[in-house]
Amino acid sequence: MDRNFLSKEDIIDLLFTIFGGILCSIAVNMFLVKAKLLGGGVTGLALIFQYLLKVPAGYMIFLLNVPIFIISMKYMDKKFTIYSLIGIITFSLSLIITRPISNILQINDELLYCLYGGVINGIGGGIVFAHHGSLGGFDIISILIKRKYSNLDIGKISFGMNLVIVCFGALVFGLPSALYTLIAMYVTTSVIDYIVKGLNKTKAIFIITEKEEQISENILQKLGRGVTYLYGEGAYTKEHKKILYCIVPSTQLPELKKIVTDIDTKAFISISDASEIHGRGFKKVL
Repeated sequence: MDRNFLSKEDIIDLLFTIFGGILCSIAVNMFLVKAKLLGGGVTGLALIFQYLLKVPAGYMIFLLNVPIFIISMKYMDKKFTIYSLIGIITFSLSLIITRPISNILQINDELLYCLYGGVINGIGGGIVFAHHGSLGGFDIISILIKRKYSNLDIGKISFGMNLVIVCFGALVFGLPSALYTLIAMYVTTSVIDYIVKGLNKTKAIFIITEKEEQISENILQKLGRGVTYLYGEGAYTKEHKKILYCIVPSTQLPELKKIVTDIDTKAFISISDASEIHGRGFKKVL
């Protein structure tokens, strides 16, 4: 294992992976199972076994994840593989432990079950993804595809593969169950994408100022962010200018604007969303 594996950041990621796995198990047992709905990927297959053969989904999820985990060991890095193993074990055990909660809610409305189940499942899955973890199943396959085709969203990749599970569910449990499952899956994948993009959200900043040296120095010192000089020319004035370009997390945006305005109240600032930022100073996006 890498010497720096158990850093403070790694421990936080692992704790959030465990927390996300528990949330997903609650979503499955309290909402999806109650309405006899399916989940996505391996969870959906495991629930089919549970509904038809009375085999607890937690056991089946662990067994079905064995070959997928072997794939993870071969193609994914060591840290992600360890995170995945912890996620798989957490999710499987939590599904077994939380089975009794499936009888807590007594609501005769499948739509509410699929909506709330989808939201909570998406929150749990999004937390896991945002902290570089996985609960196994199609998650690992989705991340492999995402790493090869970075323009694709993880949630949409999973949704596409899960359509196969929905079609099978329609044949076995009927069309209404499959349609409700489809709604739950869409909600889940939408929430996952929102959380993953939101927690990794960054801003691209262009600054035109007469005090470029002072502003760039303050950004470097106070925010710890790099600044790049772009050389431009005013279309009307024909003056040559240094344009500051930098990328910061959205959480640092207010401080950056304060730095700029405190130094130059006449500075021009252009702010736009940036995504898929890789490199030093930013967490790797899955």
